Amino acid sequence: MRCLSRFGAGFTTLIALAACGGQAPDAPAPAPPRPAPATAPVRITPAAARQVGADELGRVPVLMYHRLVAQPKSVYERTPADFTAELERLAAEDYVPITTAELVSRRLDLPAGAHPVVLTFDDGDPSVFRLTPQGQPEAGTAIRILLDVAAAHPRFRPVASLYVNEHPFGGDPDGRALRWLAEHHFEIGNHTRHHTNLRTATEAAATTAITEEDALIRQAVPGYQPKTLALPYGSSPHRAGLALQGPGYSYGGALLVGAGPAPSPCSAKFEPGAIPRIRSQSTGKESEYGSAHWLDELDSATGHRYTSDGDPSTVSYPRSEGSVAPECASVALAY
Repeated sequence: MRCLSRFGAGFTTLIALAACGGQAPDAPAPAPPRPAPATAPVRITPAAARQVGADELGRVPVLMYHRLVAQPKSVYERTPADFTAELERLAAEDYVPITTAELVSRRLDLPAGAHPVVLTFDDGDPSVFRLTPQGQPEAGTAIRILLDVAAAHPRFRPVASLYVNEHPFGGDPDGRALRWLAEHHFEIGNHTRHHTNLRTATEAAATTAITEEDALIRQAVPGYQPKTLALPYGSSPHRAGLALQGPGYSYGGALLVGAGPAPSPCSAKFEPGAIPRIRSQSTGKESEYGSAHWLDELDSATGHRYTSDGDPSTVSYPRSEGSVAPECASVALAY
C-alpha cells in the first residue's frame, strides 16, 4: 500500500514561494518535485507509542468546504477570515493535512504526536481556486490562503482534495487550473459532471454521471487518475458499490456530506464507500454539527482523536480501543 511522505522536498520549495509577505510572487513557479519516499521505519515500541499518546484507531476530521464569501448566506459559506482562522487553529493543534486518497490508502506517515485532517472542497467554486495570468493561485482564494498559512507553519502540509464538476473554478477550458493542482500534489476528485443526485438517478444515469466527469478530469490532466468521489448531496446510489466501481472507473473512497468525524482508516468501523465529513462552520443554524464543535470535541480528553506514532509501518493504539480493520491487522501494535 502507498505511504504518505512526511512533507517531502516539494513542500519546502512551495513554502519558499509563498513566503514574501504571505503572498506568492507574480512570476510562474516551477512545479516542485514529487514527495520523497516515506521515511524509514523508526521501529516504534509499545513504550514509545504510549509516551506520545499514539492512537491510530482514533477519529479523523474530514472537513467540507464549498465557497468563501464576504457575507455568508448559507451554512455552506465561510468568510476568508473564518477560513484562515480555522486553518490557523488546525496548525496550532498539530494537525497535518492529508488527501482523501491518502486517507483510504490506510498508511499515514505523520510526525509522532500529529493528527491527520482532510480538507475537502466541493463544486469547484472560483472562490476556492483561480490562477492569475502569471499562473499563480489568486490572492483571497482558499488555496492561496492555505499556502500562506502553511508558509507560516512548516509542519502544516499544503494539500487538499478538490471535487469538481464540468466547468471547475468558473471555467477551465484548457485544463490549466487542474494541471496546476495536480502538479502541486493537490487531489482532484470526482463530483459528477452535472452534480447528479446518484440516489434518485437510474443506475445507468448514475454510472454515466461518474464516468463522464472522470473522463473530463483525465482529459484535462493527461496521466492523472482520480481516486475518490464526493457524493453530490451525500446521496449514495441504490446499488452498493456503484460509487466506487463501474465501467471505466475504480475508486478507493466516497465521501458523504456529514456530519461527524470519520473512523480511522485502520478501524474496523471504517467504510471507504461512506466516509463522513464535517461541515466547516462555527456559528449559526445547526452549528452543533459544524467544525468548531467537533474540533473542540476532538481536542478534549475524551475526543478519541487519531494521533500518530511517527512510524508508518505500524498502527499503534491503546489496548482498550476497538477492533482493527483486516487490512491493518498485520501491522497492528496494541499497548
